[in-house]
Amino acid sequence: MTSLFASLFLAVAATQHSPAPAAEHGAADAPSAQHEARAAAATPEDAKPAGEAGATRHAEEHGQAAEHGGEHGAAAHGEGGHAEGGHESLSDVMLHHVSDGYTLEFPWVCEGGFKWDCEFDLRHVFGSSLVFGSLDMTPSKHLIMMWLGSIVLLVVVFAGVKNKSLVPRGIYNFVEMLVQFVRDEMAKKNIGEHDGDRFVPYLVTAFFFILFVNLFGLVPWAATATGNVSVTLALAGFTFVITQYAAIKAQGLGGWLKHLTGGVHPALWAIMIPVEILGLFTKPFALTIRLFANMIAGHIVILSLLGLIFALGSPFVAVGSVPMALAIFGLELFVAFVQAFIFTLLSSLFIGQGLVHHGHEEEHGAAEPGMGHAAEHGSHVAGKAPGHG
Repeated sequence: MTSLFASLFLAVAATQHSPAPAAEHGAADAPSAQHEARAAAATPEDAKPAGEAGATRHAEEHGQAAEHGGEHGAAAHGEGGHAEGGHESLSDVMLHHVSDGYTLEFPWVCEGGFKWDCEFDLRHVFGSSLVFGSLDMTPSKHLIMMWLGSIVLLVVVFAGVKNKSLVPRGIYNFVEMLVQFVRDEMAKKNIGEHDGDRFVPYLVTAFFFILFVNLFGLVPWAATATGNVSVTLALAGFTFVITQYAAIKAQGLGGWLKHLTGGVHPALWAIMIPVEILGLFTKPFALTIRLFANMIAGHIVILSLLGLIFALGSPFVAVGSVPMALAIFGLELFVAFVQAFIFTLLSSLFIGQGLVHHGHEEEHGAAEPGMGHAAEHGSHVAGKAPGHG
């Protein structure tokens, strides 16, 4: 039922931004015909004296400049909002719904009646108080969605903790299950039993934050903040900083720098060091693009399917496009959990890779005095218990 309402709401929103009919396009051709008429009428002026012709051309240039100014003013006025009745193409509508901005849309009573797309400009609230030269710190739509998602997350967590009991049930059981999953299946398995617990707070925070922001983006009239590459870049930046901090703390600064050489001959350092440095940044880049692309793709597909109704101009298209949009919407619920899981899993893997070199050095150093212990270490590396062949 929720999926049905969401698709209907998206269809209504797309209706508000449906492309202009063919009649309006025909009316839009009138200025070009007038322009051609002016050009045809201007040809006899060549026979006039130079002064008269020059004055006439000067007046026409001013008239054309005024026309262009009026056109640019009308275009800017149309870009300011949809409340003026301006029509946009289907691609503009999709871009408007997935991009960031300073305008919130919601159903309410505005302009003398109820509308599905009333607008609230955040710049009218904050004004220029958060603008420092070329730096604009005014909260945007995606930032508001992150705030709302964080508030919902805190309410859910505190409501679950408040009702905790010896036998978990309800919200507390759900929260505890996810926290234990992140701790046991990600942190300890990818980072290690000894160091895994140190990074559980960050991994749990990243998992729940991404999950709730993803789910909040599926609410009608809301927006998916993780569909903004700036947001995913910031999240990947946290993982990058923690990964390098863990590696330097485990190996020491000298060991970390030595790792950049790849253990090759010094003659090859000029090739290996740039490659290793580039490899450090490919991991957060992968985290950034993976989360951003997967979250924005689903919304574009849903809007494209619903937009077929208006692009083809037939209501019968809804018989096929609406069920397909509902199916994609259901898939987006699953993707919200999957992308939170993948981001957290890859973060734990990257952190574990920074610690693995330090761990291997300690194990190999302890294995040198006795061959028996070295054999035991070799069996563990092969994934087998000692004595099992």
